[in-house]
Amino acid sequence: MAPGCTLVLMLMTVAPSRTGAAPVPSPLGALPGARGCHMAQFKSLSPQELQAFKRAKDAFEESLLQKDWDCSSRLFPRTRDLRQLQVWERPVALEAELALTLNVLEATANSSLDHILDQPLHTLHHIHSKLQACVPAQPTAGPRPRGRLHHWLHRLQEAAKKESRDCLEASVMFNLFRLLTRDLKCVASGDQCV
Repeated sequence: MAPGCTLVLMLMTVAPSRTGAAPVPSPLGALPGARGCHMAQFKSLSPQELQAFKRAKDAFEESLLQKDWDCSSRLFPRTRDLRQLQVWERPVALEAELALTLNVLEATANSSLDHILDQPLHTLHHIHSKLQACVPAQPTAGPRPRGRLHHWLHRLQEAAKKESRDCLEASVMFNLFRLLTRDLKCVASGDQCV
């Protein structure tokens, strides 16, 4: 190779780092620690899957009428939007939200809603297993999530400890369609979710 070409190639590889140019956003599958991250299939769920979730939500709302419950806090505020997070933070937030949802619904499944929750739980477990490939492993030492992500993760952890079972169930069920149609779609869309 001619010496001039070598110099040009070297400058092309070194120049962007010295100019301070921002790196191009990478798709979820290219994120560090995200090997095997294939979320695009979840940009939209099938009508049958959504119908199974609707039946579960309707049955849950029916059971709420028989309970005397009072929840003062909103676990999933309407202002919370995954688009406010960096692309790499979104799967982390969704994974935590989905893990809490699964824990709550599995506890609920041991009740009268058992048969209605079978299909939704199966779908959520499948989504969760695929999502885990997109979440970078948490180091035991080093930087921890900060800012909005830290606040959201902390809020979910605290809710699991402090909220009553009935309030957790209500929060999870009322958030279920946002999780499935907005949050999941945003994570599945990667850096195209703006």
